[in-house]
This record gives sequence, structure tokens and C-alpha cells, in this order.
Amino acid sequence: MKEIILNLSKKQKIIISIVISIILILALIYVYQNLYAEDDEIILANEENVLDAETNEIEDSNEEISSLNNGKEEETVVVHVIGEVNNPGVVTLPEGSRIIDAINKAGGKTEEADLSKINLAYIVEDGTQIYIPRINENLNEVSLISDGAGVGVIVTDSNVEENEVNAKVNINTASKEKLETLPGVGETTAQKIIDYREANGKFKTIEDIKNVSGIGDAKYESLKDKITV
Repeated sequence: MKEIILNLSKKQKIIISIVISIILILALIYVYQNLYAEDDEIILANEENVLDAETNEIEDSNEEISSLNNGKEEETVVVHVIGEVNNPGVVTLPEGSRIIDAINKAGGKTEEADLSKINLAYIVEDGTQIYIPRINENLNEVSLISDGAGVGVIVTDSNVEENEVNAKVNINTASKEKLETLPGVGETTAQKIIDYREANGKFKTIEDIKNVSGIGDAKYESLKDKITV
């Protein structure tokens, strides 16, 4: 081999050197590409594993939340629907239901029902009775409050007659005329009570009536045994 190389001309030696150099360069390029291709595959595989792990974690979290929601018992309210409905009686509704939901659960309104006297969007409360009036029925000819259920519609105790002498007045649902039957409550104060509950919502306790302008401790003492919420 050594003799062959020595017998080569200078030009031939240059050509052979160039060829060998090209071969070496190509070999290095091949090795380099294979090494980095393997690294890229490893990196890609790692990224896919991380993504799969995150996806599985999210799915597990969603399943856990779904399981908790499914296991949570739905809150309900029980109300008594009477009057102009097709199936009067006690119905169970999801908490937050409206009077319209109670009417539908009781078979819907009859042809004689007058829904114009009722705030159908009123949220019903557990243990209440809902009365659906008939057309032209006299409900004491009073004005309805916008955030109430309708005068005479919600009755918290069906065993107590409204005209009973010792019956307590519900300051959350009573009409202006009914409020005026209370001691020391005239037309102006009665309107202030209605304006207050329209602006602030229901009275939480009977003592909250002292928040109404014109009702102080002395007047409250004369009212506390005659009112309820």
C-alpha cells in the first residue's frame, strides 16, 4: 500500500486526499444527525409523557369534581299550592324555584285563574302555602308590591285567619291597608314600611322594622307582639 501511494503522482495524491476528506465529512454529518435525531426523539417523547400526565391529571380532577357534584344532595322546598290549579296539593321543588314552577308542578293553572295578581317570579320558601286566585276575585282591593308574592297569596300559617282579632301581621307580605291596622301605624308609616322592604328586601326579624324611618324603640314595643316575619 505504501509503495502504491509513493508511486502516485502529486495530482492523484491530491484527488485521493480530497475524496477521503469528503468521506470523513459525510461520516461526521451522518453521526451528528443520528445523535441529534435521537436527542430530539427523547425530548419529544418526554414532552408527550408530560402532556399525557397533565391531561390525565385534568381528567382525574374533572372526574373528582363531577363525582362530588353528583354526590351532593339537591336542596328542595315543599309548598302547598291551592286555588285555581288543576292538581291542588303539596309539591316538592328545587330550592330557588319560583311561583310559576309551583303552578306547573301542580298541574298548571285552570281557565279561571287570574295570574295577573301574582308575581310569578317570586322565589317560594319552604313550608308556605301559595293561593292562586280566580278571575274577578276580591283580594281586599289592595295594590301589589313588585317584589312580593301578591297580597293574600302567600300564607305562612293557613290555620290563622287574617281577620282574626289577635292574628299577627306579616310585615313582609302585608298590604298597606293591613299595616295600617297596627297600633301607631298610619298611612304614611305603612307606606314607609312597604318602601323599605321594596328597597332592602324582606325583614329578617321583627326588630328590623326599627330601621324604618319613624319607628323607634317606643313604637316598636307597641308593635312587637302584633307583627311577624
